[in-house]
Amino acid sequence: MANDRYDKGLAKLAEVDGAAGQAVIESLRDIAPDLARFTIEFPFGDIYTRPGLDLRSREIATVAALTALGNCRPQLKVHVHGALNVGCSPEEVVEVITQMAVYAGFPAALNGASAAREVFVERGLIDA
Repeated sequence: MANDRYDKGLAKLAEVDGAAGQAVIESLRDIAPDLARFTIEFPFGDIYTRPGLDLRSREIATVAALTALGNCRPQLKVHVHGALNVGCSPEEVVEVITQMAVYAGFPAALNGASAAREVFVERGLIDA
């Protein structure tokens, strides 16, 4: 069963985050290989593969949560890429981040918008 979780998780990670997700996993292999494996098996193998939400909805929720936490810039950038990869528009990503100003405060939303800006520039969606 653990292999099934890992294989399903690795496939889902690639579907959502592409090379960016794999880079995160690779960055953990030499220092925390178990954390790398857990990151594949639990969020992507167990949660992202559940039938209750599509990937687009899951990424919207993830962008909202990471924005609200306010201290997850690297992960937020990975998931802004992920949201775009699964069909969210840049405008929708910005709207989700703006919504977080109400619930997480303006500093969190401003930091989230800054992270999204970096992703949009990286992808050539806006000028630097």
